[in-house]
Amino acid sequence: MSPNYKDIIERLSGRRLAVIGDSMLDRFLWGRVDRISPEAPVPVVRLESETTKLGGAANVAANICALGAEAVLFGLCGKDEAAVQLKDLLTRRGIDAAGLLETGARPTTIKTRILAHNQQVVRTDREDDSPVDEEIVATLVSRLTKLGPFDGMVLSDYGKGLLTHEALAVFIAAGREAGVPLVVDPKKGDYSQYRGVTSLTPNQKEAEQACAMSITDAASLKAAGAKLLERTDAEAVLVTRGEHGMALFEKGGGEHHLATEATTVYDVTGAGDTVIAVYTTALSAGAGFAEAADLANHAAGLAVRELGTATVTTEQLTAALNEKDQD
Repeated sequence: MSPNYKDIIERLSGRRLAVIGDSMLDRFLWGRVDRISPEAPVPVVRLESETTKLGGAANVAANICALGAEAVLFGLCGKDEAAVQLKDLLTRRGIDAAGLLETGARPTTIKTRILAHNQQVVRTDREDDSPVDEEIVATLVSRLTKLGPFDGMVLSDYGKGLLTHEALAVFIAAGREAGVPLVVDPKKGDYSQYRGVTSLTPNQKEAEQACAMSITDAASLKAAGAKLLERTDAEAVLVTRGEHGMALFEKGGGEHHLATEATTVYDVTGAGDTVIAVYTTALSAGAGFAEAADLANHAAGLAVRELGTATVTTEQLTAALNEKDQD
């Protein structure tokens, strides 16, 4: 591992980041299938265990804390049992939930995955993705100002109603005023609404949708990167490409292609959360875009080795980098 990477990883623990976005619970029901239902041509899953993990923006915060940095979470939850579970998990992870607002107007978002023999059979979602009102946004911005300053900010957009066009404009303005790295994990829609962020981390499918084009080769990938840079006025865009690795495009013309570091893939759930957490925390610690992307790429390779949402520690990241140096 290069001395520069070692210095960056050591500085991660001193960072403090705000994570703003759609928090949720990821619930996993584990079992096995012995027969097909006589009522319909579907498998009968005999449940054996249940696990619950942080999802969405909450998982981004968990990944930041796993690096030894501090994360303050801003978002919404319901006034229900799921909110109690969410807050309990946040406390266990050492995540500051001072920016999490309770509302009786919508439930806490829950994604429930039923797995048999370590294979996902079906997923159910409980959510209300209607746009939030201006009062909620104003309250969150007030808390963001009160709880600052921060070394970096993440906007985790899962399309669940919090990061509306108007809300994004307010949060982006706050990030720009603070003068810290502001990175967004975008969802489908008009990417001009993210204009002014430092960087963004779409996956390839999201980049294709945003640019209304298919990415089939190096030329189309580069064209998509250029379109996203122009549309958002970002300093850099990091396109995650699954088994094809990542591609980083910088405003000044820099272009970096990173091969996947995943040797074994069990589950890609939450891998994007790991990427934006490591990428933004590294940027807040003074890393360049290429260095931050490389660290995020290694972290993603570790995260997909586990079933369900996973976090990566600095010790694991350091070991992975040292292992690569020995190859």
